[in-house]
Amino acid sequence: MATRRRWGPIGVAAGLTVTFVILLGIGTVRPDHDRSTTPATAVAETAETKPPWLRRYAPDELPPQFVLFSFDGAGSHEVWQRLLPAAEASGAHLTAFLSGVYLLPDERKGEYTGPGHPQGESAIGFGGTAEQVRERIADLSAAVRAGHEIGTHYNGHFCKGAAPGAAPWTTADWSSELSQFFGILGAAPELKLAGDAVQGGRTPCLEARPEALLPALAARGMDYDASQVSDGIAWPAMHDGVWQFTLPEMRVPALRNRKVIMMDYNLWFGMNRAKEEPARAEEFTTIALDTYRSAYAAALGGNRAPLLVGNHFNDWSGGAFAAAAERFLAEVCTKPDTVCATYSEVIAWMKLQDAAVLDALRALPKPLAG
Repeated sequence: MATRRRWGPIGVAAGLTVTFVILLGIGTVRPDHDRSTTPATAVAETAETKPPWLRRYAPDELPPQFVLFSFDGAGSHEVWQRLLPAAEASGAHLTAFLSGVYLLPDERKGEYTGPGHPQGESAIGFGGTAEQVRERIADLSAAVRAGHEIGTHYNGHFCKGAAPGAAPWTTADWSSELSQFFGILGAAPELKLAGDAVQGGRTPCLEARPEALLPALAARGMDYDASQVSDGIAWPAMHDGVWQFTLPEMRVPALRNRKVIMMDYNLWFGMNRAKEEPARAEEFTTIALDTYRSAYAAALGGNRAPLLVGNHFNDWSGGAFAAAAERFLAEVCTKPDTVCATYSEVIAWMKLQDAAVLDALRALPKPLAG
């Protein structure tokens, strides 16, 4: 599977560090567990009504068109107040990738040490006051009760612009990040989740060498990573015992058919190099929404691979990209044959399928049309 890193002419530039300072996140505890069953599978099998799509499909049967909405940060109370009702109205399940440091009040920042960085340092700050942390925990608890998934966005959000970034980290470094993530979250028992709730994550700025990251995830019994990029919309595949979901690069007609990663920040960077221009909010919303719609149509009429839509809990450029994601969620998640699911729910579906069926789907062309 062809992959590319996020950094590039339409990717994240040096300004990323400043922009991402406003991200907020949260996490949950997860000890090692038996990877033969995912929480999504267990929930589906014990629920009174199993989703009709969670079954084995015949070789000649079209799979559901999965759409995966994910949010890096996910700590804004105001955004949760918009997203939770919107998801409930459309029957969508979302994934929130959360940074462990945002469960640390500022007064406890010394409890975290990022690889290659001094104790108590983070590129995105810490959790603020104890009251702010409690409010985030309440929001995340409400999200979990509604069926949404919590993943890890690790801790200090160190990227290329906050040297040393995470790109050169070793397996030991990623293992340290995960150990601290779960240690921090273990000190927040009021966030009531199943012990194996965190199944995977996304690295800051999509920076990671798979050969270093995936063994660290596998050693903790985690199921997936969502940090790589593919040329077009691709089916997930297993690498080193971990499912790898890739954000697609798609052609964007409004940007002269340049390829852009399907993530809000990357779209914004492609439009105006990520400059705050609230007066152009509606223009930017239209471009992003049209990109999502055309990518969905390409997947639906093509290989039916899960469509990953990457977002943040930010109101960049007048809320343009938040509006695009929320409008797309409202319209696409109620379409026939479409399931807006979490990563773990898609894994549960894939585990039910014959290997030959998944191999045949992976062999289909990866849609690039935008």
